[in-house]
Amino acid sequence: MAAYVLTQAGADVILLEAGGPWDNTTDSAMLTWPYESPRRGKSTKERPFGEFDACIGGWEVPGEPYTRAPGTAFSWWRARMVGGRTNHWGRISLRFGPYDFKRKSRDGLGDDWPISYADVAPYYDKIDRLIGVFGSKENLPNEPNGVFLPPPQPRCYELLVKQAADRLRITCIPARLSILTRPLNGRAACHYCGQCNRGCRVNANFTSTNVLIAPALATGKLTLLTNAMAREVTVDRSGRATGVAYIDKASGEDRHVRARVVVSAASALESARLLLNSTSPLFPNGLANSSGTVGRYITDTTGTDVAGFIPKMTDHVPHNHDGVGGMHLYMPWWLEDRTLDFPRGYHIEVWGGRSMPGYGFMGGIHRYPPGGGYGKQLK
Repeated sequence: MAAYVLTQAGADVILLEAGGPWDNTTDSAMLTWPYESPRRGKSTKERPFGEFDACIGGWEVPGEPYTRAPGTAFSWWRARMVGGRTNHWGRISLRFGPYDFKRKSRDGLGDDWPISYADVAPYYDKIDRLIGVFGSKENLPNEPNGVFLPPPQPRCYELLVKQAADRLRITCIPARLSILTRPLNGRAACHYCGQCNRGCRVNANFTSTNVLIAPALATGKLTLLTNAMAREVTVDRSGRATGVAYIDKASGEDRHVRARVVVSAASALESARLLLNSTSPLFPNGLANSSGTVGRYITDTTGTDVAGFIPKMTDHVPHNHDGVGGMHLYMPWWLEDRTLDFPRGYHIEVWGGRSMPGYGFMGGIHRYPPGGGYGKQLK
């Protein structure tokens, strides 16, 4: 995003990417049948979610070992490709609401932000107009309205879930995903193949690869260096950043680029690594780390899943259930005003239905009793 905004404003930008090149329009396996996979869809070290998956990376990246402190088991998904982790997400694009900026004032936990929702709302609007987010205006207290494209129609099973939610007085509304349901900024609308995870050839879903970086390159103001693993931010005697030292992964050589301004936007863990590596006499514990908290207190999005069976779907006439590559309905955050054994409630994302046969990995029938075992598990 920084590269896009700066180049659009006329600034010269160098973007360092630790992985290789990627272009959804040419590199995606979209519309390839699962049975065409040479490995029957088997995951690889570089593609844990199957060889047709768009994201090159994983929890363990070959050639990039790391250690864990005793008593910890934290894993982090690292993408190694242009566009990074925007090639590996569900496009769920929910805003922080007014309550989220003032949580300590509401429940005593954490800290209030020094800004409010009103301060960032105009920028949320700009993002919606730029990347395209579908949804509906519901005027809920902590699920702010956005600049939405029309949401897709609910699938059959989602309609049945919606009916049940209405009976239980549980709010269930159209999802809010960054997938185009109408053409926007030269990008085509989604044609409902349901394969967002493979990378979208028509750029109907959002990744920074084609929605931000490609237009930035088109300005002629962006230099993109791939396979460039940033090592540290260099500073001058006054402590001002002067550039970035990096490893050219192709040659193994140390290199350095100079810049008047350095933006660290390498995801939470990689940015922390870069700051901690950037030691100097002025910053013996790393850049921006006078508090000693850089790299500490990191968490990830947490969740779980529960499967159910809808009797009304039994013996139903088979029909296309693909839709966008994600949910069409969800239940916004709720129960935060109740006494639970955890704070602040949760939201529910609705998934299910029929789809084309999948890959030969993950989610095997042996995981779903009483399906029993299959193959090695059966023997």
